[in-house]
Amino acid sequence: MKNLFLLDPSLVFLNHGSYGACPGQVLESCQGWQREMERNPVEFLGRRSAELLGHARSVLAQYLGAQPEHLVFVTNATSGVNTVARSIPLLAGDEILTTDHEYGACDNTWDFVCRQTGANYVRAEIPLPFRAEEFTERVWAHVTARTRVIYLSHITSTTALIFPIAELCRRARAADILTLIDGAHAPGHIALQLDELGADFYTGNCHKWLCAPKAAAFLHARPEHHHLLDANVVSWGYSTELMRHTDAAAYTGSTLLERRLQWQGTRDLAAFLTVPAAIEFQLRHGWDRIRRGCHALAAETLQRICGMTGLKPVCADTDFGQMVVIPVPALKADLLQETLFKRYRIEIPVTSHKHHRFLRLSVQGYNTREDTDALVAAVRAIYGL
Repeated sequence: MKNLFLLDPSLVFLNHGSYGACPGQVLESCQGWQREMERNPVEFLGRRSAELLGHARSVLAQYLGAQPEHLVFVTNATSGVNTVARSIPLLAGDEILTTDHEYGACDNTWDFVCRQTGANYVRAEIPLPFRAEEFTERVWAHVTARTRVIYLSHITSTTALIFPIAELCRRARAADILTLIDGAHAPGHIALQLDELGADFYTGNCHKWLCAPKAAAFLHARPEHHHLLDANVVSWGYSTELMRHTDAAAYTGSTLLERRLQWQGTRDLAAFLTVPAAIEFQLRHGWDRIRRGCHALAAETLQRICGMTGLKPVCADTDFGQMVVIPVPALKADLLQETLFKRYRIEIPVTSHKHHRFLRLSVQGYNTREDTDALVAAVRAIYGL
């Protein structure tokens, strides 16, 4: 599938997990929306955008097993986390429970919120090697009478683990604790049924594994929590005289959640409107089969490199999808990543967790056995194996 993507052919691109990669056909759809907007920006943004966004949300909601009125588009999952974290009314001494595997930008978000409110950010240790069967109890053991929010990644960034979050969401609801799930890597990577999952808030990127254009993501909120959420940018959606605004037609039939979070003045909506094209692209190319093949290639490469280094995987085959961390011997992380890129033209991140050093391998539909062969050969040469 390499010819369907726009990636530099001189690269061995094994880092889909960082920013994704958009197929050429999907990007053309995005550019088509941009051109259409410029034909009459007033009509497009002021009179048509509500209907167009509503259609895009409906397609995405069906894909996610959710209801469109419970979804809004955001630019990335970090924006979704910020929206929720900065909207929940927290008091001094309240606790936000998480793990020690969370994404650094979102750790920063919660640290900021805690400084503002006096709440405490509590990290449950999830040791490596990962034991999925122990995960729920390890997190739940840190729940106290002060726990207000449980915040978890669905798929972790640094360690590429799929956390089994459903039981924690169920327990939290029974205990009247809010749950926020960071699904940055989940849509298009693993199957999602958000209504069944029952998280109070779930945010995910469409521009990563779903292959939509950059700046396409969503925030899902259960209906009883819509009133809690405030946009990071307060704009026309907060107007008490909304329908007297000259562009009032754009708001007709919109929900409170949509008005507050989506109507933020002039901005490019093309990436949001292109999400249905990304979903259709993957369906047309049989993406379930492609995902299975990508997982198999990732698992094989993990075993090949571990076989060379003598290091053991930190998770089972069922604990990752198309993205997996491969343990490597100690070497300065930035030097290793620079060597792989400059000497071997391999784009792959080097991550660290506690005393572990990893190559985080992403395998997407455009990757081949030749790509992973190149990585294996480079590791063998760098470490003299």
